[in-house]
Amino acid sequence: MDWMIYGANGYTGKLIAEEAVRRGLKPVLAGRNAAALQAQAKQLGGLPVRAFSLDHPDSVRSGLSGIGLVLHCAGPFSATCAPMLEGCLAVGSHYLDITGEIDVFAHCHAQHERAKQAGIVVLPGSGFDVVPTDCLAAYLKSELPSATHLVLAFEAGGGPSPGTAKTGVEGLGKGGRARIDGKLARVPLAWKTRTFERNGEARFAMTIPWGDVYTANVSTGIPNIETYLGVPPASATRLRRIRWLGPLLGTGPVQAFLKKRVEKTVHGPSEKKRADTMTWVWGEVRDGAGREAKAQLVTPNGYALTVTASLGIAERLLDGERPASGYYTPSQLMGADYVLRLPGVSKR
Repeated sequence: MDWMIYGANGYTGKLIAEEAVRRGLKPVLAGRNAAALQAQAKQLGGLPVRAFSLDHPDSVRSGLSGIGLVLHCAGPFSATCAPMLEGCLAVGSHYLDITGEIDVFAHCHAQHERAKQAGIVVLPGSGFDVVPTDCLAAYLKSELPSATHLVLAFEAGGGPSPGTAKTGVEGLGKGGRARIDGKLARVPLAWKTRTFERNGEARFAMTIPWGDVYTANVSTGIPNIETYLGVPPASATRLRRIRWLGPLLGTGPVQAFLKKRVEKTVHGPSEKKRADTMTWVWGEVRDGAGREAKAQLVTPNGYALTVTASLGIAERLLDGERPASGYYTPSQLMGADYVLRLPGVSKR
């Protein structure tokens, strides 16, 4: 099966392409910048290249001709998911991406019946967003099947990539999200704060609109879900101070200005930084009777995990195994223990 990494010359796309070649895979490198892709392809041993934008459906379908699987790495996915997914539905290509955006998960899930009819797997969030947290949620649900409340949290080192930072900018205008009594609800920025224990030390965290607010409900059916990020307390204070600016922060001119700042200042963690930083992931469930279950994961840097997690999912589909078509979360397709099969991951 021929397959494609779209956004292959972006920060995360490059890392995935390099590891794919190390594994003996030969993806088609794709994106909008033909010159950058050609140079990258030469550096990686002469991989095939396809340059096309996502602006016109005909060009997307043409660009995907003969492709059996797309690993989509060009964010923010709020702008790029829908046109790429439509192309995959049209040509019958499996769709994977590395998003963490709640509305993108919802859009992909809404295409479940269309994906079944097209005979393809649609699995957004095949990287750090949301493989470790989704697998942890599924594991905890198996430990406490009566669970009604789920809390997930993570603390990551190394800093964001440009794409992740741009997604964060978009989030400033949308506010927070939580799942309350089964429904997605908008909540204020830094809605709640609390601590989680790491090696006997309390770590401060605040709620963020992480993708599991959507996907963990699909995976587990748990109706109440909160997601947290470990940050300095001052970060929560700053966000609470600018809550009233929410409508302004979401306007086009302000978004464009902030994203340009990201392009100039954010470059993603270096190879050394990725190697030197790890991520802690916490999960807790409880039920109406007060019973609880808890677990913690330690993983490599989030970008390193995105590489191995997304390629592992792609390889399963490329190896010829044909799961039932339709929408999946990572734990639904790969099992709750999938994250523990990835390099450098352990459960505490």
